[in-house]
Amino acid sequence: MQLIWLGHSCFKITTKETTIITDPYDDIGLKLPSRLNADIVTISHNHHDHNNIGVINGSPLVIKTPGEYETKGIFIQGIPSSHDEKNGSERGANTIFLFTLEDMKLAHLGDQGTILTDDQLEKLEGVDILMIPVGGVYTIDAKQAAEVVNQIEPRLVIPMHYAIPGLKIKLDPVNKFCDEMGAKTNGAEDKLKISKKDLPVEETKVIILKNT
Repeated sequence: MQLIWLGHSCFKITTKETTIITDPYDDIGLKLPSRLNADIVTISHNHHDHNNIGVINGSPLVIKTPGEYETKGIFIQGIPSSHDEKNGSERGANTIFLFTLEDMKLAHLGDQGTILTDDQLEKLEGVDILMIPVGGVYTIDAKQAAEVVNQIEPRLVIPMHYAIPGLKIKLDPVNKFCDEMGAKTNGAEDKLKISKKDLPVEETKVIILKNT
């Protein structure tokens, strides 16, 4: 499996047979590739910086509500959550997506606004790779994100939704999260190419990806 960060909360996840795009954005100062192909697109919530389905070519399966889905050998579970700490009354609902593919579990938290509930945590048991917002302001901040990581205990953590050059949305930088995690990084990586056997066994590792 290969994972590329396209900025903000948008990732391109590629297996041998399938391409998944998460939360494609519009009008945030960043620009997605003009020819973006996908078999599956997940939308965590209906805000313009997460729901730009029009940028995707072809006729992908678009998933934007909680539930269970299966296609092309990939199992996807949408888990309901809140975009804020007032049960969605300020910013609305959010959907966490859990992907099971190539014998690994990947979780994309979208614009998670709170620490996880017991029910959400139960559904996310056994997550190998966690994509988590860390920039605060509109989502959990660095300290809360570190707490969520401790709740889930994934093998790999990929921060998203934080301040990067060109982004017009005001967010905190990723180094705040790294400090909370006590994470030492050797610079950002272009992509993550990984299989089950490559996952760290006894620790949680933070991976910083370049905005490609």
